[in-house]
Amino acid sequence: MDLGSSWVILICVVGALVALKRVLQRANWWLYEAKLGELQYALPPGDLGWPFIGNMWSFLKAFKSTDPDSFMRSITTRYGRCGIYKGFMFGKPSVFVTSPEACRRVLNDDEAFQPGWPKSTMELIGNKSFIGISYEEHKRLRRLTAAPVNGHEALSVYVNYIEEIVISALEKWSTMGEIEFLTQLRKLTFRIIMYIFLGSESEPVMEALEREYTALNYGVRAMAVNLPGFAYHKALKARKNLVAALQSAIDERRKQRKENISSKKKDMMDALIDVQDENGRKLDDEEIIDVLLMYLNAGHESSGHTAMWAAVFLERHPEFLKRAKEEQEEIIRRRPPTQKGLTLKEIREMNYLSNVIDETLRLVTFSLTVFREAKVDVKLNGYIIPKGWKVLVWFRSVHLDPEIYPNPTEFNPSRWDNFTPKAGSFLPFGAGSRLCPGNDLAKLEISIFLHHFLLNYELERLNPECSLMYLPHSRPKDNCVAKVKKIPYSTVKKQE
Repeated sequence: MDLGSSWVILICVVGALVALKRVLQRANWWLYEAKLGELQYALPPGDLGWPFIGNMWSFLKAFKSTDPDSFMRSITTRYGRCGIYKGFMFGKPSVFVTSPEACRRVLNDDEAFQPGWPKSTMELIGNKSFIGISYEEHKRLRRLTAAPVNGHEALSVYVNYIEEIVISALEKWSTMGEIEFLTQLRKLTFRIIMYIFLGSESEPVMEALEREYTALNYGVRAMAVNLPGFAYHKALKARKNLVAALQSAIDERRKQRKENISSKKKDMMDALIDVQDENGRKLDDEEIIDVLLMYLNAGHESSGHTAMWAAVFLERHPEFLKRAKEEQEEIIRRRPPTQKGLTLKEIREMNYLSNVIDETLRLVTFSLTVFREAKVDVKLNGYIIPKGWKVLVWFRSVHLDPEIYPNPTEFNPSRWDNFTPKAGSFLPFGAGSRLCPGNDLAKLEISIFLHHFLLNYELERLNPECSLMYLPHSRPKDNCVAKVKKIPYSTVKKQE
């Protein structure tokens, strides 16, 4: 073969590769945009990217780096700050909404938007959980479960047990030396939520269930690759084990009822088995299990991470730590001598501690996004979201917007003094009819933990410059290795 023929072949190969690249780059346009006809010209700015992959590669690359916000920043830099962009996420044509007004509209307009979580997420969380059911079923399920979880009477009952286990855990940690602070907090909040759900369980059972839930949670935002070694495959196995454990607990509870064996403490499982709507319809076992798994995320995962970050942030900022501690000491001073332990009323008077928690929720943004789906063609911010397209409400962009929160990456709980965020600009638990149903319980756990931590302990991180991970949630890679040290408590009377 002469030199001229070789060059011809090389040019043909390069040309074919260039042509293939252009075809692949336009594939999603042909599949999802071209068929919209004139409607395609009203789509938000953006790029659906390559087939199957879309924006997922750049998303995962950013969130596995030290700068997760580079993902959305690259989009806004390219297309401007219009608050709405098209993309391709989790195998579906999608629209990101990043402005408070757009987020509020999507989260509150149940006529135009419905849950749009990826199929893989639904398989892990459950088709009968809050995130997957219809608007009508959601209202029914929320109405039936609201009182057992977030009702005043329920929260008042939970205070004593949460306080008891927090005091015990902190005392234990202070004698253990070096610990993974986040790991211990997650175990603590898991034990609390499982007690509320199922009553007392043995320590080995608790730890086994907590490991299974951790594996499930890691798979929720992973690529849906059901092959050994991948997070999603492990998560599916974990869900199967959790469902089996919860089903066994339900079967045992029903058996005890038939045999007239009653427990002294009525837990959430009892409440879910007993509750019925106005038509006499009760929850079936699948609904009970999916509800319990859903509440685990709000009452365990978010609580543990938020409590850790609040303690870390306060340790970094002595001026805020001092103010938060003084408030807790004042609560003890005002307490009648005959009172033992916290009350729900006292917790609701912790105004500055509430600011600390809200600032932590804003800065960390435990859930970076929620998924919706357009039920009809929807006009938003001057653009069209086609029917069937996914809508990702991007909380991180809202919570870190410098026009809403000056110096947004700084921890400053005092920014909340006499400040009420406008609708759509503070969304740690979502908004609208699908607001996270366990939000009050989560904040109760965090408040009780921080109350006792601030009064009696301090945190000494052993690797304060440790790098962070951002998936599935923001955390130090070492799970916050630290020592929890007991401190003198002489300024106010000690609780008995």
